[in-house]
Amino acid sequence: MICSVKTLGITGISGSVVTAECYISNGLPGFDIVGLPDAAVKEARERVRAAAKSSGLAFPVSRITVNLAPAGQKKAGTHYDLPILIGILAAAGAVRRPKSSTALLGEVGLDGSLRPVPGVLPMALAAKQAGIETLFVPAENAAEATLARGPRVIPIHSVKELAAGLNGEIQLQEEPLWEPDPKHHHPLDFKDVLGQENVKRALEVAAAGSHNVLLIGPPGSGKSMLSKRLPSILPDMTWEEALEVSQIYSVMGMLTAENPLITTRPFRSPHHTVSNAGLAGGGANPRPGELSLAHFGILFLDELPEFHKDTLDIMRQPLEDGKVTISRVSGTVTYPAECMLVCAMNPCKCGWYGDPSGRCRCSEQAVEKYRSRISGPMLDRIDIVVEVPAVHFEDLRSRAEAEPSAAVKERVDAARAVQNRRFGSGRMCNARMGPDEMRRFCQLSEESAELMKNAFEAMGLTARSYDRILKVARTVADLDGSETIEPQHIAEAIQYRAVNLGNR
Repeated sequence: MICSVKTLGITGISGSVVTAECYISNGLPGFDIVGLPDAAVKEARERVRAAAKSSGLAFPVSRITVNLAPAGQKKAGTHYDLPILIGILAAAGAVRRPKSSTALLGEVGLDGSLRPVPGVLPMALAAKQAGIETLFVPAENAAEATLARGPRVIPIHSVKELAAGLNGEIQLQEEPLWEPDPKHHHPLDFKDVLGQENVKRALEVAAAGSHNVLLIGPPGSGKSMLSKRLPSILPDMTWEEALEVSQIYSVMGMLTAENPLITTRPFRSPHHTVSNAGLAGGGANPRPGELSLAHFGILFLDELPEFHKDTLDIMRQPLEDGKVTISRVSGTVTYPAECMLVCAMNPCKCGWYGDPSGRCRCSEQAVEKYRSRISGPMLDRIDIVVEVPAVHFEDLRSRAEAEPSAAVKERVDAARAVQNRRFGSGRMCNARMGPDEMRRFCQLSEESAELMKNAFEAMGLTARSYDRILKVARTVADLDGSETIEPQHIAEAIQYRAVNLGNR
C-alpha cells in the first residue's frame, strides 16, 4: 500500500513542493525515512508514532518506508511530521487520502497537538505558484499562510482534528485573510532631538536616496538617538516589500501569530561582537544574517571601530550588490540585502578628540590607530560622513519643539516619488543607480564640473567616491525640486565627504 502526500520545503528563503511517498509492506516492523533527511526529519519517526497513538489512531505495525521527493534535495525541519503521519495513516486506511491539490505541513507533538514551524510564508507562496488549492497548517501559522493570497488555508490544532476532517466527520473552517493595521505610529520621533540640525539634514538626505551614513561625535551627542529615529522618516513599505522582508523573518522563526507581516522598515542593531556568519549569514545550514534581516530597512552599527575588521570588510560586496551569496558543498543560496548602512563612532578611544573642552588625552598616534580599524575600502562605501558635535546647554534648556518626523517624511516621500517616476520602479533609488542611470540623470554643468574637479584633486577621491558624491548630489537636487544638479547641490554632497578620518 502506498500513498503520496504533498508538502513543501525551504531552500534559502524560497519554498518548493515536496512529495511524501509513504509505502507500507509486509515484513519485520521497521520505519525508514529516505530522501536526504536531516536529523530533525529522521526523528519524525518517534514523534508521528506517539502522536498517532495519543490521538486514538491505529498506527500500522509493518515495514514503513517514507521517501521525500525529490530525493536529491536536502530536507530539513520538523514541518515534514504532519505529511509523513497522514501519508502513513492514509496508506494504512485509517484516514482518507488528501486530494492531489492539497498540501500539509506542521510539527506534531507526542500528544497529537500541532506546533508552529518557521518558513510558512515562503512555503505558502510556493504552494500558490504550484497551483495547490488547499493548505493545512498549524493554527498558529494560519494567519501567516494567508498572506500568500493563494490557496485556502485550513488551521489545524491537532492530528485528531485533521483526521476527523479528512474522514468527513467534522467540517474544518477556512482561515480568513489577515489584514495589517493601517494605523501605525512610529514610537520614536525627530522632535525629541534638540539641536543637531545639520545632522538631521544629513539624515534627511540619506533617507531620501537610501545612502549609507557614518556619524562621528563624542559620547552623549545623540548619534544613537538620531539613528534610531531614522526609520520614522523613511517611506512606507509597499505590500511587495513587506512580503519580501517577512519571508526572511519567517524562515528565521521571528514572526508571530498576532503580527505575521513586517509592515515597518526593519532596524537591526547587532552588538560589535557579532560573528561573520551572524552579520552576513551562513553556518553549516545557511541562514540569513543581520544584513538580510535589515533588508529594505536600516543596519545600524554602533561603536563601529569596535567591530572586528574582517567582519566589517565582509560587508563590502553585499553593500554594492544588495544581496549575500553563500556557497557550501551542499549548494549555494542567495539572500537579499538591500539595506541602508548607518554607523556611529567616537572620534577617538576616549571619545573627546577635538572637543573644545580639551578633555581628550589621546595622542595623535592613538587616534590614528583607533580610526584605522576601519579600512579605506569600507569607508569608500559610505556616502555621507557627518560630525555630531556635543549638544550645547542652550539647546537642552530650550523649550522650543523641534521639527517632527512627519514633516521631514513628507519631503523624503516627495523626493522618492521623483525617483520612482525617473526610474519607473518603486524599488529603485539614487543610491542604487548604475553607470547607465548616472550618465542619464547626473549630468553636470561646466560650473558644477569644475567644482567637482577641484574637490576630486584636493581630497584625493577614488572613482567610487566620485560616483557616490554624484548620487548624493542627485538626491539633494531631488529634495530641492530641481531637475538639474546645481553647484550648491554638489557643494553640499562634497561637504558630506570632507570629514578627515586619516585613512581615506
